[in-house]
Amino acid sequence: MAQSAGKKLKLTGLVAATFTPFTSQGEVNLSEIGPYIDYLTEKQGVNSVFVNGTTGEGMSLSVAERKLLAEDWCRKAKGKMEQVIVHVGCTSLKDSQELARHAVEIEADGIAVIAPSFFKPRSAESLRAYLQQVAAVAPTVPFYYYHLPALTGVNVPASDLLDGIETLIPSFRGVKFSGSDLLDFGQCISHVQLDWSVLYGVDEQLLAALVLGAHGAVGSTYNYLGSHMNKLLSAFESGNLAQARSLQFKMQELIRHAVKVGFDVGVNKQLMNEVSGLQLGPPRLPVMPCPQEHAVSIKQKYQHLFSTH
Repeated sequence: MAQSAGKKLKLTGLVAATFTPFTSQGEVNLSEIGPYIDYLTEKQGVNSVFVNGTTGEGMSLSVAERKLLAEDWCRKAKGKMEQVIVHVGCTSLKDSQELARHAVEIEADGIAVIAPSFFKPRSAESLRAYLQQVAAVAPTVPFYYYHLPALTGVNVPASDLLDGIETLIPSFRGVKFSGSDLLDFGQCISHVQLDWSVLYGVDEQLLAALVLGAHGAVGSTYNYLGSHMNKLLSAFESGNLAQARSLQFKMQELIRHAVKVGFDVGVNKQLMNEVSGLQLGPPRLPVMPCPQEHAVSIKQKYQHLFSTH
């Protein structure tokens, strides 16, 4: 039986939002997950992952594929990584509940749920009610709300959602806050309970979130910039703001360059392929494969900014 949600380690530090490995034919490729785990832990110093989220194209996967991936990540990460958080959010409540039950079976370290984005909750009350229905089927697993208003169109402030949520969801343990509203983020931090984690998800603003009290960060760039962003965390914790700013500005320069040539999940995934040497394959439609010239341009900028240190 899984541990009580209260006994799990608090989620802190960098968490890589993983890409989903596909074959060239677009099928899930589990053979890359073992090498992927080794790359993150040994090369990047990243010891926790967020599986089947936006970076992992989770909403483009079938329920069966998401189960397959979650189970393989949990099995292969056992003894190698600290935490595997599985995103179980769907547009269907029943699908989310099915994935949440499965997360219990595979002993995931936590589950996260994004707001449904077709029929949208219009208030904190309706969003809390939806999340409660998912969490209720997996009461032993730490539960996180995945806040991503730019993609879901659900603009309920995360800080409003937290009001009384521990009563509805006793397993609630925090928020993956992937929004740029630092006022809302700060209000989440200021009302946080001792065993909760508020993790920031806008990589290029990590330092600002740390100043406000972020407990960690979940992001796609930590797949290939984890070692450098761990240095940023260390610099911030030691009071070396000059070094922390320097590293944050380098990341911002990389992302700004990437955005200029076109930076979506497909391009980001190809950059990971280029930098890591892993074979994670193309994205799944409707996301288009990365044009070769874009990948080369972004990799050159990456090497210019980060290869010397």
